[in-house]
Amino acid sequence: MTTKSMMLALAGSVASLALMTGAGLAQSSEPFRLILTHLEPPLVPNSVMDLAAELGYFEAEGVDVELVRVQQTPSAIAALQSGEGEMANIGVDALLQVIHNGATDFRAVTSPNKSLPFLIASKDDIATPADLAGRSFGVGRVGSLDHSLSTLVLSSQGVSIDDSEIVSLGQPDIRAQALLAGQVDATTMSIGVWSELPDTQGLHVLIDQDAYYEGAPVINKVNAVTGEVLTERREDVEAVIRALTRLSRDFAENPQMWVDAMMEVRPDVSPEVLEMLAQSFVGSWSVNGGMSVEELSFTSDWLYETEDFTDFEPLALEDWVDFGPVDAVLAELGTDDTMDPADR
Repeated sequence: MTTKSMMLALAGSVASLALMTGAGLAQSSEPFRLILTHLEPPLVPNSVMDLAAELGYFEAEGVDVELVRVQQTPSAIAALQSGEGEMANIGVDALLQVIHNGATDFRAVTSPNKSLPFLIASKDDIATPADLAGRSFGVGRVGSLDHSLSTLVLSSQGVSIDDSEIVSLGQPDIRAQALLAGQVDATTMSIGVWSELPDTQGLHVLIDQDAYYEGAPVINKVNAVTGEVLTERREDVEAVIRALTRLSRDFAENPQMWVDAMMEVRPDVSPEVLEMLAQSFVGSWSVNGGMSVEELSFTSDWLYETEDFTDFEPLALEDWVDFGPVDAVLAELGTDDTMDPADR
């Protein structure tokens, strides 16, 4: 049996199971438009949304999902506000800002990909984070997201980033090339950028993505809906979350399934890179919907300490998060205690 036929058979099995349990009953005859800010399936767990459509998981839950692709978060928010979509995958910072600017009914309901897959890479002679003292560390700019998060991560390991020589370099790919060329001794980048480096001889991963997120449990993106959608299409909202949760659990249990699915939609990426990424994501899937109270609170507290939020009074968690839909899904599916805390 070919990879594609195996995936189609699996999707058919999921659909049959959903129909038997009643989840496959249609909630609405109108398409449910899910707005994404990537133009092709990304090499991170956020690809679960693309693959849920590709593999029939949305259909299995009885919801007709239409993926709407835009290039930037402001376009996603504008589409959600104008009724050109029912749900949008956006940054937590953008969600908080739009609520402060008047869209007070916007709520986060799930997070298919909680964390940025950041890691810190360095020269081989930097064996521990403490060895970064006196060495050059590349950042986007002082105060940038990578600089701020890496400050937290290193602090959690008893290291001050200020003991390093900070070098502002710009985008992650530029920082990676600077590390490769020996222009800096260490830097932060995504696992995707690291995987695409042509030659990592003399370099190694100093802090991997799991340790990075543990040191800075900042949720990057959430799926947000308006109050109107929550009221009028709540069953569809729950069906989308249920599909994403089921597929996240399947990918966590069988990383090769993600590799096979991505090979179909991203033939430009080598199987070796996909297999390496799949193993790095094993503990990163949102198997419980990605809505940890502790992590969401940490994220909010951290954001309100940044320069972009100095003029805003912090929102209470209930003013930007609605746990109702994801809790309804988990009441049906049960929780997975291996990762992604459901701490409510």
